[in-house]
Amino acid sequence: MMYSRTEYLAAGANRHPSTADWDISGLLAYGADRNVALWRPQSSDARGIFSLLSGHTDTVNAVKFVPETQGLLLSGSVDKTLKIWSKDPLTKQYSCIQTLSGHQSSINCIAVSSRSSAIFASGAADATVKIWSWDEQNAATLKQTINITPRFFPLALALSPLTSAPESYVLAVAGTKDIIQLYVLDSQNATEFRLQATLAGHEGWVRSLEFTVERFGPTSDLILSSASQDKYIRLWRIHQGKELPAAAASADPSLGAFMPGKSLSNKAHRFKAQGIDFSATFEALLLGHEDWIYSTNWRAVGDKLQLLSASADNSLAIWEPDASTGVWVTVTRLGEISAEKGSTTATGSTGGFWTGLWSPSGETVVSLGRTGSWRLWNHNLEQDRWIQGVGVSGHTLPVAGIAWSKEGDYLLSTSSDQTTRLHAKWKRNGQASWHEMARPQIHGYDLNCVDSLGSSQFVSGADEKLLRVFSEPKAVANLLHNLCGFGGSQIDSMPDAANMPVLGLSNKAIEAVADDEELPPSNHNDRDAIDPASIVHKSTLNLNHPPLEDHLSRHTLWPEIEKLYGHGYEISTLAASHDGSLVATACKASSIDHAVIRIFETREWHEVKPPLMAHSLTITRLRFSSDDNFVLSVGRDRQWAVFQRVGEGTAEYKLLEQNLKGHSRMILDCAWAPGQGRVFATAGREKTVKIWAREGEAGFTCRTTITEEHPVTAVDFGDVLMADGRAYLAVGTESGRIRIYALDVKRDFSAIEVEVAYPNTYPFPSKAITQLALKPSKEGKGSEMELAIASEDSSLRIYSFDLPSIS
Repeated sequence: MMYSRTEYLAAGANRHPSTADWDISGLLAYGADRNVALWRPQSSDARGIFSLLSGHTDTVNAVKFVPETQGLLLSGSVDKTLKIWSKDPLTKQYSCIQTLSGHQSSINCIAVSSRSSAIFASGAADATVKIWSWDEQNAATLKQTINITPRFFPLALALSPLTSAPESYVLAVAGTKDIIQLYVLDSQNATEFRLQATLAGHEGWVRSLEFTVERFGPTSDLILSSASQDKYIRLWRIHQGKELPAAAASADPSLGAFMPGKSLSNKAHRFKAQGIDFSATFEALLLGHEDWIYSTNWRAVGDKLQLLSASADNSLAIWEPDASTGVWVTVTRLGEISAEKGSTTATGSTGGFWTGLWSPSGETVVSLGRTGSWRLWNHNLEQDRWIQGVGVSGHTLPVAGIAWSKEGDYLLSTSSDQTTRLHAKWKRNGQASWHEMARPQIHGYDLNCVDSLGSSQFVSGADEKLLRVFSEPKAVANLLHNLCGFGGSQIDSMPDAANMPVLGLSNKAIEAVADDEELPPSNHNDRDAIDPASIVHKSTLNLNHPPLEDHLSRHTLWPEIEKLYGHGYEISTLAASHDGSLVATACKASSIDHAVIRIFETREWHEVKPPLMAHSLTITRLRFSSDDNFVLSVGRDRQWAVFQRVGEGTAEYKLLEQNLKGHSRMILDCAWAPGQGRVFATAGREKTVKIWAREGEAGFTCRTTITEEHPVTAVDFGDVLMADGRAYLAVGTESGRIRIYALDVKRDFSAIEVEVAYPNTYPFPSKAITQLALKPSKEGKGSEMELAIASEDSSLRIYSFDLPSIS
């Protein structure tokens, strides 16, 4: 039995206003692709995500904790189902206890009631709202289906018990029309919700609704906030009694003449519940955002209410009523409020905030940005200001390639979300936690593969015909040296930093400017004009914590030092030799002319002619043996080929051997076992891993076949040979399953699966594994093995395994 620990989980959040919720216990859950990620934003160890719950078969749109319960969590997905997750009181692990299917289309919103957990509601793109009720065992059953007329898709729901009539509920529904519908469940006369009022006034789709009680007490009014794409927030009052609230009764109709849009209607909508009269009236219009508003959240501070709103104009606003006039004003604005908005979408500055949340105590707020990253602010009471803290980030689309640096100090990951990210361990006062430390490449093409060249360079390939080589800038090298304790040898010779021209794809090296230096006015007609928001000051990255999202998306780019040309189609795979002197590359191909391997030497960056030919279709993976004397290639044409170096120290290789029928389906990955290039593994779509070995000067023969349940998409060997002649092999499949095998590479090539005990209930990704990378061990020894896992579910994971002691 081998024990595993979760070192690092990273997954970007889905862009949806309902995708996250923060529980009273301090736990924040959010949808990350088809998983639900769990994070404690206020924990002192800054660990980031500690668990990913898998079970949904499509993107998770809505997540809600059920109040007044011990950790019940609801999630709704594009797969048309709701899942109920429950926390085990002993292990504190979440697991799915029920799946509710009833909706005919993707679920966009879930509403729970703040003061009673008897019922909850879900809204979907089938233009229905379903009401569910709980029993004693926390099992949910369908009570009612509301077909919305006039037909629209619900995007926001809010549910609350009516004050003075606690058995009755009011449900607000809004979405792809500019109206808000109020449904009321009168527990005295009916068992179902009925439409009682339609609130008009907004001029765009309504994206968010939330109820709160105005003050604590049995007769308090309810206040409903609604946020819309018309850039305004409206507040509505649900008042008990026949006479109208003072504001609505005395409102001067001429006031509307100076307001934007339609004149303000203060029509009272009356309804009854349990024999008590209620009225719904318009209360206030909140102006201040410059773009669509995605979410609103209430918080009660004593007798005072505060409202947090998140908007596509890149800002979070906190609103409260003015003490003397009662007019709602913005008391705090967080986010990007400067004139330097950052004019390129590439640097992640546009796209706005998709949702904003209060912590249960109200001391922290978080917001979700376009890049799937969470920003976090803590309120400092002494200075009465909000100070930004370390959030979490991750890829938002499939992670296509990963590579450890040659010393294993940091991990590079690259993804279809067009970014390459650098992850490393932040070490401080006896604590250590993994974080994204830099975003070296933000591109305009989907990235497919990456490999590191030495400790301060890497090369990446995207859906374009060339490869790009990047070199570490001084600012990032200093940051990694200070926070992570590695590097720092050739810092003086590095460029200061890099940025991306507004219309370009190539990161250019720049010099950092002194903090007090005046900047020349920017010329908008200049093609190489520098985005004013990405200018790096000398003090920008002098941080004592991992960089925040604003830094990552602007100031941690690496300058591009070289482009490698030669291929005719998009790059499919690349590999760097272990000594960093060669890069082997291949591109997508459907003919023998394009399915070639081009080798570049890294001193002068020249291509070594002629290219290596063996394949007839796309090459899926290239690997150098540990002594760089052999290059192994596998492809979609079901064959593998081994090339041998011609002479010591040369950059020339020639075909040593190829097997035209290596597998019966396409080969998706390969790996060399530790040693002198005598054993390698190939992974095939026909659900097998084959181990090939050669004796003396004879050819490679298949010695062992490992059978899996699903097509094998990734394999990797540890680089340490155990004392008993075993090597560890990690195998990943299309279903997301990972297995570890101990392979005897000295004697009979027997492969034994190692039993692994994982700390989480759901240790595996929920889509195909795209790549596995075992961390290089320093000095060839180690009592633990670290495995990085890249998956199509957009998650990146690092697990460590305790190895049996090596003699």
